[in-house]
Amino acid sequence: MNSFCEQLGLAHPIIQAPMAGVSTVALAAAVSEAGALGSFATGAIPDAQAVARQLAELQAATARPYNVNVFCHQPAPPNPAHDAQWLAYLQTFFTELGSAPPPHLEELYPSFLGNDALLAVLVQARPRVVSFHFGLPAAAQLAALRQAGSLLLACVTSPAEARAAEAAGVDMLLAQGIEAGGHRGTFNQDIEPGIPTLDLTRHLARTSRLPVVAAGGLMDGADIAAALQAGAVAAQLGTAFVASPESSAAPAYRAALLQQPPLPTALTAVISGRPARGLVNRFVLDVDQPGRPPVAAYSRAYAAGKALVAAAQQAHEPGFAVQWAGTGAGRARALPAAELVRTLAAELRVAMG
Repeated sequence: MNSFCEQLGLAHPIIQAPMAGVSTVALAAAVSEAGALGSFATGAIPDAQAVARQLAELQAATARPYNVNVFCHQPAPPNPAHDAQWLAYLQTFFTELGSAPPPHLEELYPSFLGNDALLAVLVQARPRVVSFHFGLPAAAQLAALRQAGSLLLACVTSPAEARAAEAAGVDMLLAQGIEAGGHRGTFNQDIEPGIPTLDLTRHLARTSRLPVVAAGGLMDGADIAAALQAGAVAAQLGTAFVASPESSAAPAYRAALLQQPPLPTALTAVISGRPARGLVNRFVLDVDQPGRPPVAAYSRAYAAGKALVAAAQQAHEPGFAVQWAGTGAGRARALPAAELVRTLAAELRVAMG
């Protein structure tokens, strides 16, 4: 057992990724009860009291450690003209689906930055781990969480971000490579580092004084072993858990993940306003065309994207679903979360010899 597992009382060096919008209380509890670290995502939950209610459910479901993840993005300044240009571009797709785009765009996901209500909920809940996505909280927020006894885990996608996180005083780094599904935790959405998971892990394990967790494209025990051999203390897996029955993924999403031969993945910003990796469908192929106007800012663009998804569902058009997935999606398995943890741990033991 390594120091990370000892510190948290884990049986396995495995973290289930938070995956806002897909992960559930049931998934986090099942993973934690199986001896890994379950994660609960707050990013898609609209208010702090809703977070508090779900955290109470999670605490009732498991006494074992879990991770709570928050979004730390800088909300984009209002830009009605830019938003209108993006909505005008999407008009053709809405028309095809017998619908209309929203009249204007608003922020869809609140940021943890300046969110005193959410900070108070976390301080009261005292989760064993709090992780940060899209940047870092303010110093006062970090201090309050540390005072509450939480270990602080920052997602980084480049050496520069790792240095900033270390200087801010976090406890661990999550090295998230380009292979990751969904939105990577890149601090500046205009910069895409593009560094592979194991390359970033090796670099940070060598250059940082902090423990490093590897994430991005990891799907099985052999991948976890490779991450540990690259210097990581644990591996975070997201796409691997999407097909578990405890996730909230739609049946079509699960079926697409499990399709053989596997569907390709691609990075696109047209769904949310931030680059994110998902299964290739019409949303990627038809909307993300050369010559398109600049996408509206995150998370306002996501309001348009979700409206287009809803219109497609109403029209029984499956090609506009949002199906985030990492590059290893073709190796997804529809196993209950606890069974998947046990399977990963067995594969890891074999891979490590």
